[in-house]
Amino acid sequence: MDTLQIIQTTTADKHLCAIAEKILNGKRISNEEGLLLYEQADLSYLGILANAIREKKFGNDTFFNKNFHIEPTNYCIYNCKFCSYKRNFNEPGGWEYSHEEMLEMVKRNKDKGVTEVHIVGGVHPKRDVHYYAQLIREIKKIMPTLFVKAFTAVELEFMIRKAKMPLKEGLQYLKEAGLDAIPGGGAEIFDETLRTEICDEKTTSDLWLTIHKAAHELGISSNATILYGHLESYAQRIDHMARLRNLQDETNGFNAYIPLKYKKANNSLSHIGEVPAVEDLRNFAVSRLFLDNIPHLKAYWPMLGRDLTQLSLSFGVDDIDGTIDDSTKIYSLAGAEDQNPSMTTEEIVTLIKNTHRQAVERNTVYGIINRFE
Repeated sequence: MDTLQIIQTTTADKHLCAIAEKILNGKRISNEEGLLLYEQADLSYLGILANAIREKKFGNDTFFNKNFHIEPTNYCIYNCKFCSYKRNFNEPGGWEYSHEEMLEMVKRNKDKGVTEVHIVGGVHPKRDVHYYAQLIREIKKIMPTLFVKAFTAVELEFMIRKAKMPLKEGLQYLKEAGLDAIPGGGAEIFDETLRTEICDEKTTSDLWLTIHKAAHELGISSNATILYGHLESYAQRIDHMARLRNLQDETNGFNAYIPLKYKKANNSLSHIGEVPAVEDLRNFAVSRLFLDNIPHLKAYWPMLGRDLTQLSLSFGVDDIDGTIDDSTKIYSLAGAEDQNPSMTTEEIVTLIKNTHRQAVERNTVYGIINRFE
């Protein structure tokens, strides 16, 4: 049987069968059809369909990279209700690394074969774009070929504004310093009403999109994220992805979409709990089916844990991030499955191979470095 015939064995719903046929024929689904998938499709239907599209794009290839994180500070001017990471000055658990301390982190990774440093942190009130541009320059002196993927749109907006630069000029300044790509953090949820409720001080939805559009126009690629599993509705998830899909139509600058699960530990939304694993898989599958123009769908393994990450590879996911080397605290402070996130290349390849997939090491922009046969 072909995929559509298999789908038809999982549902008698004529609307779901029509949506499946549409997707398998390479046609874009509407917001209403995306919402129908969330609300009415069985998990088996979603898994079969999302996996078919994933394999149509990438076969069994499953991507990862060798990377490490630098988190310059967790002092932050914002007070987001879902955040377990932010600290105030003089509060226990806070840090602000100097240039010298961060460059030592780079030197420790110099001979490990890493291809990317991922730099994100809190929005420090005293550090502007000049501070961070100099950091990038010094990193490039130590490791000239290292991809620098750095700073969420929220960080960028503040550091550029603090330096009294126009947005695009600030991005160009960072690019000339050596910025290669920007991550997708800070998107949270674009619905303005809900965004006001959970992170009202943060960069607006429109400004987040404007910053990524400006980066794309300068040749700086980026990722996109959503924070899901808190107070949002399915309709708000679809609205979020639709805005990303529209921008991707304009710029083609997003490499990957990364659904980030709300984790409940140590923040002011803890009372709402967390969504179960079946909801994680549903969300991955619908993301793959709705976002037809963003090529890669990433499961961030330190957030999900290794077992659920493996399962996600059957629900549309083709990328599981990187080796990380225990260099991030953002999710461990929120109660992530893996409190010491680090995998060797051999461990990550084995994790992928145990799902009968092909492990492929990539760089930041998905150039293939090594295929582990």
